[in-house]
Amino acid sequence: MAAILSVSGSPSATSRTALLLRHLDDRLRRQGHDVISLDVRTLPAEALLGADFRHPAIVEATALFARADGVVIGTPVYKAAYSGLLKSLLDLLPQYALTDKTVLPLATGGTTAHVLAIDYALRPVLSSMGAGHIAPGWFTLDKEITVGDDGTLTVAPGAAEALAQVTDRFSALLGGSASHVAAVGAQGPDSQVRIPASAVGP
Repeated sequence: MAAILSVSGSPSATSRTALLLRHLDDRLRRQGHDVISLDVRTLPAEALLGADFRHPAIVEATALFARADGVVIGTPVYKAAYSGLLKSLLDLLPQYALTDKTVLPLATGGTTAHVLAIDYALRPVLSSMGAGHIAPGWFTLDKEITVGDDGTLTVAPGAAEALAQVTDRFSALLGGSASHVAAVGAQGPDSQVRIPASAVGP
C-alpha cells in the first residue's frame, strides 16, 4: 500500500479542518495505507516566517513530502484562498516537491462563495509543484462539521458521502486494494467518529 502524508494548513488549535482530515486518515488506514499526519501549525513560526530552509523541523517536513506516494492537503478558506500558514510551508518546499505524487485537495469554509477556492487558488499551486495527478477534491461547509460534548465528530450525511467517495477514489489511484476499498465503502460514509472532545474552530 501507499505512504500518504496528510497535511492540515489550519492555524487553529481547535480546527475543523484538522479534525476532518484525521477522520479521513482513519478511513485511508483501514484501506491498508500508511498515513502520517502533519499539522503545519506545529512547525516553528520563526522557521516558517523567516523562510529558514535549514531549520530541522522544515528539513523533516520536506523529507515527509519526499517519502510520500500521496499527499492530502486540507485548508480552511479565508478570503477566497487557502491559508497563509499553508502557503508559508509550500513556499519552503522544493519547487517540484510533488513530482509524481497523487494529491487530494480538501477545503473547509463558512460559505459556498468559497467553493471554487480549490480549483482557482489551491490546484494551480499544486500543479506548479509537479503533482503527478491531482484527484478531484471537495469543499465542506463549516456547518456540516460538528463536534458533540461526548467527543463525537459528525459530518452531515451528504458531505460525508461525498468525502468518502473522493477519499476512496484517491485511495484507488494509489493502488489501494479493491477489496480494502470495497470493504470500507460497504461500511458507509463514516458520518460519525469518536475524537477527543474540544471546542472547534476553522
